[in-house]
Amino acid sequence: MAVIRQITAEVEAVEGVRLLDVDPGEATNRTVVTFAGEPEAVVEAAFRAARKAAELIDMRRHHGAHPRIGATDVLPLVPVSGVTLEECAEMARSLARRLADELGIPCYCYEAAALRPERKNLAVCRKGEYEAVAERMADEAERPDFGARPYDEAMARTGCTVVGARDFLIAVNFNLNTTSTRRANAVAFDVREKGRPERKGNPIMGEIVRDAAGNPVMRPGTLKGTKAIGWYIKEYGIAQVSMNITDLRATPLHVAFEEVCRCAAARGLRVTGTEIVGLVPERSLIEAGRYFLCKQHRSVGIPKEDVVKIAVKSLGLGDLKPFVPGEKVIESLLDGPAAKAAPILTQLSVEEFAHETLRESPAPGGGSVSAYMGALGAALGGMVANLSAHKPGWDDRWEVFSQWAERGAELEAELLRLVDEDTAAFNRIMEAFAMPKGTEAERQARSQAIQAATLLAAEVPLATMRAAAKVFDVCRSMVQTGNPNSVSDAGVGALAARAAVLGAGLNVKINAASLKDRQTAESLVSEADALMEGAVKAELEILAMVKKVIDKNS
Repeated sequence: MAVIRQITAEVEAVEGVRLLDVDPGEATNRTVVTFAGEPEAVVEAAFRAARKAAELIDMRRHHGAHPRIGATDVLPLVPVSGVTLEECAEMARSLARRLADELGIPCYCYEAAALRPERKNLAVCRKGEYEAVAERMADEAERPDFGARPYDEAMARTGCTVVGARDFLIAVNFNLNTTSTRRANAVAFDVREKGRPERKGNPIMGEIVRDAAGNPVMRPGTLKGTKAIGWYIKEYGIAQVSMNITDLRATPLHVAFEEVCRCAAARGLRVTGTEIVGLVPERSLIEAGRYFLCKQHRSVGIPKEDVVKIAVKSLGLGDLKPFVPGEKVIESLLDGPAAKAAPILTQLSVEEFAHETLRESPAPGGGSVSAYMGALGAALGGMVANLSAHKPGWDDRWEVFSQWAERGAELEAELLRLVDEDTAAFNRIMEAFAMPKGTEAERQARSQAIQAATLLAAEVPLATMRAAAKVFDVCRSMVQTGNPNSVSDAGVGALAARAAVLGAGLNVKINAASLKDRQTAESLVSEADALMEGAVKAELEILAMVKKVIDKNS
């Protein structure tokens, strides 16, 4: 750990880079380090980390269960936002060249950064692992893309590095109730895309079938976009199927889990849980949670945190050690409190939000409160849908109610986002008014900034109105078809939606009144008026329906 901390300290020393996760493996003797930031800063941090690893790790004394070719084994750049995979590939090639030129570390380029088609595959770049480096340096066809030279003592110490650019992948280990590496490998070969060699006669010991060129004929596995091997982990006392899912669209995490479970069961084994190595994209857990909820005929229209909990339990992510989403989900780390300059309104408690509104500061104001009321209306409509989906005797209707609950959850999320957007838009106006106005040029710039901010301050509550107006559909449907015992909740949802639409409409009008572009202002107000009129009608209609249901059951 002392060595690892020295390497990660190099990452943390680069301004604008956040160290997100450090995942050391005792048996594999391999640490996965994840960090994020602006592209140039991330590339610099990667270079410094590789430089420190070259100083501290002597590959002549390194052993571990995982394939590896150097002190810094593989270094992928992964686009998160605001940068393309192609741009990451160019940066990866430049980084590989710099590692070779300045540090003398031979580098292969893989995935999107590959300079040869066959080297897109990491396994091709890592062929023979560290032990084959000397032999590959003497073979023209096997030499690295950057830093090729005769094998020497410096290269013996550092080995090579594989640098590339790729989309998100998930490194995942499936825990088995066995200590047999051979059986774990059998399951891995069943599922991985590459599969296993065809054999004559005995499927284990029989002669390998080869094509005309002498290459083994492979029988593909069942999971596209996956690589897998089996191994025994002394630290845990179990064997695992260790997998990289390189194409999450072709093979989502839950699909891999289910298929490994199926193939393990066919061989008399059981998957006892799952271990994520490094970080996991949030969408993979959301997809998994939704999948398992649907298998249970349960509504998926619940808060995403609850969906993630279902995924964690269903996949057995806490089998070996506690799984904390806030520490393992990449979006949670990028968007968490440490990444925020100041707390946001939707992270406040109900009491704190009310107190913040009460204070003499002008924000949050009516626009944010309107968006919050709309979110509550959507949540109430979704709640009735969830209760209806789980009502005894209504099992054949769960999917319809789940769809309405999901719609309510989507609207709730959109309106909660608008709570903070409205306050941010108001703050933009205040910032514009604070701009200097000493010269004519400054006055013109200030005037333009005020108008742009005012337009935004009118457009945001208009977006709130549009979203809140859609809440009526959810509430109306739940009054008509939902659990009659909860009809009053759907009615309150409609009341909240009406308040949201009318309240946000007032904010559209007061900001539109300050716009110099009267044509735009009139267009905003016209749409707001139509939405307000529609909200009043929808509320009256739904309340009349609520009254009928209550009267019928009284």
